[in-house]
Amino acid sequence: MGENASFWESLIYAHPTCTTWKQEAEGSIYHLASILFVVGFMGGSGFFGLLYVFSLLGLGFLCSSVWAWLDVCAADIFSWNFILFAICFVQFIYVTYQVRSVSFDREFQELYSALFQPLGISLTVYRKIVLCCDAEVVTLEKEHCYAMQGKTPIDKLSLLVSGRIRVTVDGEFLHYIFPLQFLDSPEWDSLRPTEEGIFQVTLTAETDCRYVAWRRKKLYLLFAKHRFISRLFSILIGSDIAEKLYALNDRVHVGKGFRYDIRLPNFYHVLLPETPPVQPSHRLQRGSPRCKPTGVTNCGSFSTH
Repeated sequence: MGENASFWESLIYAHPTCTTWKQEAEGSIYHLASILFVVGFMGGSGFFGLLYVFSLLGLGFLCSSVWAWLDVCAADIFSWNFILFAICFVQFIYVTYQVRSVSFDREFQELYSALFQPLGISLTVYRKIVLCCDAEVVTLEKEHCYAMQGKTPIDKLSLLVSGRIRVTVDGEFLHYIFPLQFLDSPEWDSLRPTEEGIFQVTLTAETDCRYVAWRRKKLYLLFAKHRFISRLFSILIGSDIAEKLYALNDRVHVGKGFRYDIRLPNFYHVLLPETPPVQPSHRLQRGSPRCKPTGVTNCGSFSTH
């Protein structure tokens, strides 16, 4: 205990204390360096935040080096500040190179700004997603079919960038697909990675459309390598399916002005006690994620997933 006490006493009291303080202030270069440090540490995250931080910190260390060389005349202070300036400069060049290498076409940039950036997805992660679809935007002309009922295999996942898609089953209209919505999210969610299936609906372009398509196998490989991207797509697909279900729910009526609510499957029995329970016409199955909104009985083919 005595040795420890003597060590702390020597650490605190052995060095000379400041009895008199320096009256004149340091030069303007020193204060400029301090201001740059303060402002530099206020930078944010992401590529541009890093550019902001490293540029201001680098300038701050450069000013400290000049101050140490001209005013203090201390080689050690100059050396350390100049080394830190060189590190910040190298980091700034490296981040700048990354920003320039992560560049996209106009449509992919707009897609990032509208869908992925609000979720906090970085450009490096988004670049992996874009490369998975070969950075290609596919054009679908007006009245051409993206998928045909009972014929087109489910082998990809597509996101509409522009235009409008009409979804029909047996010639009856179901709902529209608008930009930033998936074209085949119910079909994607209805199949396991090892399963195969075909579309139970027809998707027709009402206008000239542009969409991005990811092949199933390549996308599942991307999910296996990056669990974060897998969770991201799971959230996006789930939200997209919910929007489609509510779009169908708005068109379903059970008679006498009552509307069927998919959130309360037994609610219509309370409103219409004289109506006998109607059995679903089809067993719930994974391969039929959409239904015809012509009545309550047709909703049995919804996939609950």
